[in-house]
Formats: sequence, C-alpha cells, structure tokens
Amino acid sequence: MVTAEDLAARREGIATAPDLAALLAHITERAAPVLARLPPMPESKALLSTDGGVCPEDGAGLAFDPWSPTAHRCPRCGKAFTGERHDRHWARYQHLWLAERAAHLATLAALGDNARAVDRAHEILQAYGQRYFRYPNRDNVLGPSRLFFSTYLESIWIGNYLAAAALLRASGKLEDATAHEVSRVADEAANLIGEFDEGFSNRQTWNNAGLAAIASWFEDEDLAKRAIEGPTGLLEHLLRGFGRDGMWYEGENYHLFALRGLLTGAAWARLAGVDIFAEPKLAARIRAALLAPARTALPDFTFPARKDAPFGVSLAQPAYLELWEVGLANLGIRDARDGVRDAGGGMRELESWLRALYQVPTPAPELFESYLHDAPIASRIPHPASRRTLSWWAVLFMSPKLAADAPAWSPGSLLLQSQGLAVLRTGGEGGGRYASLECGSYGGGHGHPDRLHLTLHADGVHWLADPGTGSYVSHDLFWYRSTLAHNAPRLDGASQSPGDAVCETFDTSGEWAWVRGRYDEITRTVVSGPEYLLDVVELASRTEHVLELPWHFHGTGDLGRGTWTTGDLVDEFVSRVERLVPDGAGPIGLDLAAGPRALRAFLSFDGELVRAEGPGRPGDGKRETFYVVRATGRSARFVTVLEAVGDAPSVRAVRVQGSVIEVETAEQGIHRHAATALGWEITTSSGGGRIRLAGARAPEPPLAPLLELDKPTPAVGAALRVATPPPLDGSLAGFDTSEPLRLELEDQYRRSEEPYPGPDEFAAVAHAAWDDDALYLAVDVVKPELCIRPGDAAPLRLDNEPDDIHSDGLQLYVARDEGGGNGDGSFGYLIVPESDARALRVRATSDTSADPQSVRGAWRRTDRGYTVTLGIAWPEWQRAHVGGRLRFDLLVNEMLPGRTRRAGQLVWSGGNGWVFVRGDRQDPARFGILELVG
Repeated sequence: MVTAEDLAARREGIATAPDLAALLAHITERAAPVLARLPPMPESKALLSTDGGVCPEDGAGLAFDPWSPTAHRCPRCGKAFTGERHDRHWARYQHLWLAERAAHLATLAALGDNARAVDRAHEILQAYGQRYFRYPNRDNVLGPSRLFFSTYLESIWIGNYLAAAALLRASGKLEDATAHEVSRVADEAANLIGEFDEGFSNRQTWNNAGLAAIASWFEDEDLAKRAIEGPTGLLEHLLRGFGRDGMWYEGENYHLFALRGLLTGAAWARLAGVDIFAEPKLAARIRAALLAPARTALPDFTFPARKDAPFGVSLAQPAYLELWEVGLANLGIRDARDGVRDAGGGMRELESWLRALYQVPTPAPELFESYLHDAPIASRIPHPASRRTLSWWAVLFMSPKLAADAPAWSPGSLLLQSQGLAVLRTGGEGGGRYASLECGSYGGGHGHPDRLHLTLHADGVHWLADPGTGSYVSHDLFWYRSTLAHNAPRLDGASQSPGDAVCETFDTSGEWAWVRGRYDEITRTVVSGPEYLLDVVELASRTEHVLELPWHFHGTGDLGRGTWTTGDLVDEFVSRVERLVPDGAGPIGLDLAAGPRALRAFLSFDGELVRAEGPGRPGDGKRETFYVVRATGRSARFVTVLEAVGDAPSVRAVRVQGSVIEVETAEQGIHRHAATALGWEITTSSGGGRIRLAGARAPEPPLAPLLELDKPTPAVGAALRVATPPPLDGSLAGFDTSEPLRLELEDQYRRSEEPYPGPDEFAAVAHAAWDDDALYLAVDVVKPELCIRPGDAAPLRLDNEPDDIHSDGLQLYVARDEGGGNGDGSFGYLIVPESDARALRVRATSDTSADPQSVRGAWRRTDRGYTVTLGIAWPEWQRAHVGGRLRFDLLVNEMLPGRTRRAGQLVWSGGNGWVFVRGDRQDPARFGILELVG
C-alpha cells in the first residue's frame, strides 16, 4: 500500500500540517481501548439470517459493540439479547473491525513509532493466522469465504489485514513469525477470492482490490496483472462499470461502495507499477466518478435511494468524506506532477463539495462493512465530522489541507446520460426544489422496476421519494422491489418487466428545464418552472391496457372534495383500499402538510383515483397512505401539477384542453404548455414571452460485451407418447427409457464451495412421457446419502428464499415454446420428497404463478439414491400433439450432511457456474426444448 519512502515523506508532511497532525492524534486516541486489552475474537464464521442481529420485540437492528460478543443491545427498547444467531451476526462486523484495527494500529506504528501499537497489531495478525483455517468454507451465500458468508467481505477483510502487515513491513517492524502466518492466510484467501469472479458487480471491485493486495504482498506479477488489467479487473471496472457520466451503473449506493474499493485497489496497483492517476484518461474517469454522487445528491445531502439502496443515508458520513478526501488528494498529486492546476475543472468542484459537506449537521452514524472506525456507535458523534476525525486511511493519503478559496457549492440541473437520470433543480429555501426522473438502464441485479419514477424534494421536505430497499432478508424486500412502491407507472396490475428506459429529451433555459423519458409504450414528461412542476404521463398502445400511476406523498392531508368507497387494488402488502367518488368534474386537488411545509397537487385524468395503505419508508416501521391514478384503454394521459407552497400558493387552477395544459398562476397569469415538433413550449399571458425547450437526445450506446459469443444452443430432449398414464408410484413402470435426459456432466453442475463430485456421487437420468392430459416425468437420482428436509422442520430463517431449496429435490420448469417470460406461460415447481411418506411436497417457484395442485406423483428410495415420478396437468395454453414443443428445464438440488445451505445443483440445460443466490428461480432464456414425440 505504501513504501518506506512514502512513510518517511508522510512523517515529514504531518509535522507541518495541522490537520494531519490533529488526525494522527485522533486515531491515537481512538486506539486506546484496543491498546489497553485485546478485543474478543469471534468463535465462529458470520451467518446471514433473518433473525440474527434483529430485536425480537420491536424489529430494530441490534447495535454492534466490538467489546460485547454475547450480549447485543437494542437501541430502540434498550434490552440486551443473547443467542447464537445474534453472536454470528456480530461476528460479521467483528472480523471486519479487527482487521481494520490491525491496519489502524500498524499506521500508528509506522507514523508514530508507537511500540504498544506494534505489539497489538502483531497479536491480531498472529491470532488470525492461527485461527483462519478453523473457520469452515461452507454454507456461504455469495461466493467462497471462511470468515463470512460472501467473498466480497473476505476481500475487504484481507485488504485491511494485509495493509497492517505491509505497513509493519515497510516501517521495518514486521516479525518473521508474523510474516509467515500472514502469508499462509493470504495464500488461502487468494484461492478463495480468485476462483469467484463476479464480473462487473460492485463486489468484484473489492475482490480485485483484495487480489491486488495479495499480489503486492507476494510480489506476484501474474496475479497483479489479473486483478488490475484483467477482463474484469480494476481498470475495466473503472472504464466500464462507471459510465461516461461517472456514475456506477447500479446507482449511488453501489457507486460509493465500488469507488472506495477502486481507490483502495489503486493504492495497491501503484506498488505493482500501475499508477491509475498518472494516466489522463483514467484520472478523468475517476474525477467524474468522484463528482457524480455530488451532482445527484438531494438538497439535504443524502443520496437518493435508487435501486437497492438504503434510505436516507447522509453523504456527510465519515466513510464518504474520506473517500472524497483521498480521491481529491490523488488527483491533486497528479495535477501537481503534470504542472497543471485543476485539469478538467473538477478539482474546484470537488473542493466546494467537500467544504459543503463539512458544514452539514451531524448525521446519524451508520454501520459500513468497509468503514468501522467509529464503532461502537452506541452514541452519536458529538460534533460534525471533520477532516481531523477520519480514519487511518485518511492520515496516510489525504491532502495536508483543503483550498480556502473554494467557491460555494451550487449544483444545477443536469442529465447523467449513461445513468439515465435527469435532475431538475431550482434555488430556494431548504435547498430549493429537486426533481428527478428515472429514464435509463434497469441497473443489473440491484435494479428495481421503477423506470420513469419521479422524485421530488422541495423546501426541505422529501415529498416524493424512491424508497430504496430495507433488508435483503426481510419479506418487505418484495414490496420495495415492486413498481407499486415507487412513483412510477405500471400496466395491467403488474410490476414492470426488467428493461431499460430512454431519455428522449433534456434541456434547460433560464428558470425552466424539462425532460422526457420513454419506457416501452409509456412516456413521462416533467417540466420544471420557477413556481411549480408539471408532470405528464402518457400511454400510446395498439392494445388495451390498465395504466396505473402510484403517488407516495410524504406528509398528511387529503382531497378537498368527493367521497371514498370500497376500492380494488390487489397486492399482499396493501390494505384499506378505497376508490374516490368525485363530486364534480375537473382536476382533483390534494393538499399535504409536513410540519410547517405544504405541498399542493392538482391531478387531471380520465379514470379513477384509489387510496390505500402500504409499507412506509424503510426503517420507519409505519404504514402510509398512498394514491393510485388508474385508466383503461389503448391511450391515456395523466396530468399533474405539483407546487411546494411557501408563504402563499402560486398555482390557482389547472385546465387541460386537448393538447394544451393551462396553469393559472397568481403573479404571472396563465402559462400555456404544449408539446411541439421540436420539444416543449410555454407561453405566458403576462407578457413574459415564450419559452422553448428542445434538447432531443440520441439513445445512449449500450455497454458493449467484452466478447461476442454465439448464443448457446439449447438442450433438446424428447417426451414419448404413452397410451396409458404411468402409475407414478416412484418406479420407472410405464416409462419408455429409450430417450433419457441425462444430468451427469461437470458443465451441468452449479457448485457452491466444492466442485462437482462426479457422477458416482451425484447424477440423474430423467425420462419424459406425455398424453392428452399431462406431462409425465421420472427422475432417477444417484446420491448415496439422502438429505431430505422434513415438511414439519423448523424454519431456517436464513433469507427470503424457500427453505426447501436446501434439500435433496427437484426444480421443474415448463413454458410455451414461443414465450417463457414471467406472465407469458412460464411455470415452475419446487418438488421435495416427503421424508416420512411416499408423497411429494410441491410449491410454485417464487417467480411464477404455477398451481401446485396440478402436480401429482410419488417417490421411493433406491440402492443408489432415489426416484421421483410425477405428472403435471397441461396448462391451458398447451395443446398436446405429436410434433409439439415446449420449453423445459429440470434441476436437481444437492444437500449434504452437516450443511445448512445446499451444496449445488445439476441443471439439464447446462449449469457450469455457481449456485449462490439463485433460489428457486431459473432464467427462462436458459430453458431447453422438449419435443412431443409419437
């Protein structure tokens, strides 16, 4: 991470820099408890579960205290709780905290010649060297890991662990015995991390950083080249994961996480001879990446909770402050080396941004996997964060001082075109008004079905929010990942299908700005003026649909007229549904209040308005009222005007007359809005002239694949017609075995921690048959030791996946040949033998609406494993006939003794990958073809 020369130069710099000297004193003070006694080491690896670390009485997250391994306090009710689940949740953060403390202590040893810090850092490094191999690489959620349940956590941990060792080595204070233990750990970590490549996931950025650290430790050029310059290495992540506008493709939350991993990896890469900041193209991309979340920040300096992001997190968190500090310092070094000041104009903007953040009121402390310097955080930080209260990383790398003449932070409207996020800002009290429209890519595995979602923050109130995501292991995850939970349109009562929106236009002119986005057959136009926001949602289709637009307003209030009666809105999370019976024509007015602030909404539509209750914002624990505008037809138009009311309302009335929208204002008369051939036009009756907005945009070029691969040829099998249905008694009786479907190859196996054991240990042969009434299947599985989950077993409480995937059993999928997507004739079944009977336990897979009652069958043990026979009644869409085809797949799950999670699965259509986080789902695009043969 640093050389002996770097440390010598830093010691000299600290002596003349008050901020650095104060920061060194701060981290020295923070280390006192660790120097006084060795913190407790976790006895077990971490466990991800639905109940670990959660108060059983009020559902609040238990506080992390690194000094309390067995008693875990609830910050809401004040009670302490014990139990293995809580201890193993605690272990997740304790392992990370200890490695971070080792790096912290090694920094004090290297910069301050602190002998006690040297000794304690050695103790922590050696303790893990002696314990590391006792933690099993088993029952992981997302990649191999000994200490944790996911590889990326192992990568964060090994980076800090090796930073400690490298700092001791660079300062001449590393003992040989410790170096030996560190090398053993690093070698094993390289094997774990190196075999699990997550492509362009934000997590892979940390995996790359971890591998770069290991490469530096061993001076391994090949490993360094892979981690830094490989197809999914640090450089490719910088140039492809971060878009042309600087934003990481998965949104702000994952942007900040990946960016810290990238900057951490960059420090290790420099030791390998690759200085990312020395290359102008790479430095420019890092500058853009540092600026992107600043430019999309909400007026309250939180980041918008887009995609799978936590809600309401302040960008003034110390973890983020030092990210900008370190990034700014590295860019400054590069500019100074090149003899230029502020190349590209971004340095001054970053300095302004940092100055603004340091003025933000104290944020509530957050727990970050990559930053635990302030733990325990049982009490709030007593003062706003400053550059003098950051961590060991900052004392090594941040600039001695910030520029004193940085201009005030004053962001404007902008379009992040690669991200597809348009931000429309106006000045004013409380940070002014901020509106944004989602009109870009879905966002990968962390994306939400929220294309054309509208966010509004005005007068210091977050009136319309993107809720983000609460807990990955809480059931309400499915609510927050639905279109209905967003201020985004949906069709026919279903969430949007994964897919991209496009920004068709974006333009600004004086106090006015506008954007238009398109998702499939729906467009959304947002026009921002000095007093109000105009929103127009339109459907234009060749077929009839039900168009719905949810509105999740913050605050309390309701309509001024009309009555409510029983309504209809089907969703498991929704209650108290009512429909408005209006008492007259014209727009419906909605007045809302949040403390002293007020918002007025004018809703104009030809349809109905529904009111209901659903989950509130994540972490609130409350149910909130929301509204849904609904219309049926091939075309529909919803017009809404939103005004944050200051001293007095400006908008008096809204009228929609054909293609013209009139907004009557108190001081500027009538504004007439209309779409034109070139864009949007506003004329005013008060002599204000005509405002023309244009800004047509070409679609953003898609992310080009690294390799152009031919689409794999789907597997093809045969189902043979039978004159008499098989008895389905767990035997092969009644099945023609001449056309078997085989599952016995290594490239059909999806593994967890261990590779395919071979066909003698785990394999399957299936035989398919059919008649006019059903599809029949016999699956003969080779597996010497059966691990079948009993139907009455206690819930595992691991996550949101069905417990029955962690059992020997089957996953079966059928779909019409020409379709197969969700809602397009795709059915999936999770099938497990009953442990105490011959029957089968069947449930629909979580991504389909299959009917378990349509499946009948039985199973029996065999000398080599077990056999399942079953019949599935044909769905309504399938007319069985000779020569017919259907899309089909068969998966066989493998459970082993002593495990909590399944070990792997065989996939008829081809696996050759990892079983992690697949649940009971199978991508319909991977299905094979089953031909109905006479």
